[in-house]
Formats: sequence, C-alpha cells, structure tokens
Amino acid sequence: MTVAHKPVTAEELLLIPDDGVRRELVLGEVREMAPAGYAHGRIAMNVSTPLDRHVRERGLGIVLAAETGFKIASDPDTVRAPDVAFVRRERGEEVGEVEGYWPGAPDLAVEVVSPNDSYAGVEEKVAAWLGAGTRTVVVVEPRTKTVTVRSSRTEIRILAGGDVLDLSEVVPGWTMPVADVFG
Repeated sequence: MTVAHKPVTAEELLLIPDDGVRRELVLGEVREMAPAGYAHGRIAMNVSTPLDRHVRERGLGIVLAAETGFKIASDPDTVRAPDVAFVRRERGEEVGEVEGYWPGAPDLAVEVVSPNDSYAGVEEKVAAWLGAGTRTVVVVEPRTKTVTVRSSRTEIRILAGGDVLDLSEVVPGWTMPVADVFG
C-alpha cells in the first residue's frame, strides 16, 4: 500500500529547524543536499565578491549569497537556492523587504557543480530557473574548468581558459575572466 504524502509548502520549509542540512523544495518535495566542499565555496566566492562590488558601486541591485531561497512555483511550491544570485534594483524596490523566500526568480543565478551533483540534476535546476523567469543561468564546472552561460533552453555559450564571462546583458558592465572564476 502506498501512503500519499501532502506536499510541503514554502512556509513549512521555512519552519524546519536549522540543523545544518541544506534543503530545497521541488514541487512540494523536500530535497536534502550535502554541504558544499572547499572548491565549491571558493569558486562561489570568486564569482560573488567581484559581482557584489560591481553591483554595489553602481547601485544596480543586490547580490545574494548561497542558500538564499527563491520561491519560483506555487501549488505545489518550489524553492530553489542558487550559489550566487543577482536581482535588479527595480525589482528589489518593487518587492521591498521580504520575510522568508524571495517571491520569484533572480535575474541571474549561478550554480557551481559539486562532485555529488548529477548532470540531470543540474539540468533540472537550469530548466527550473529559466522557466521561472531567470534571465541568465551560469553553470560553473570545476572538474573541466568551464563556465556555461544559458539565456534560454537553446542559447548556450561554453567558456574556458582565456575566455571572458560577459554578463552585461543582465548586470550592466560586468565581465570577469573565466580564469579568475577558478583562480
């Protein structure tokens, strides 16, 4: 006999005590994730620090750290947390201060692939971000030292080595050498 479980809501997810376990909510199902490793954290900071500096200096919006939840679907709820996120100033002002999860998708989501991430899982996240309205999703792959930029399901740019990550369409004026992502 199969027991049907009631989908978890974003509000219920927010009430789960902080026990050090990272969680996301996908169509009402809580998914636990292993803590990020050293390389993952270093790469996320390599991207977030210069991005945050650029955004703050120009008043472009807000950069949010890993584990910030974005409620990107309702009934059943989905709450995802990118490794780095950017929300344009206009959207931030429109929404105002938020209790709980940001209502909607960020303009930019950066996902750093961890050793335990599956290709299907990463693709699922990319599709969820794009489907929820994220303008650009950046996937950083430490094993191959590549950066994939996705602006739609079909617009894909793969960068490596001497290339420059140019996200000016989403974050005006912001570029970063791909080598610095992994540096």
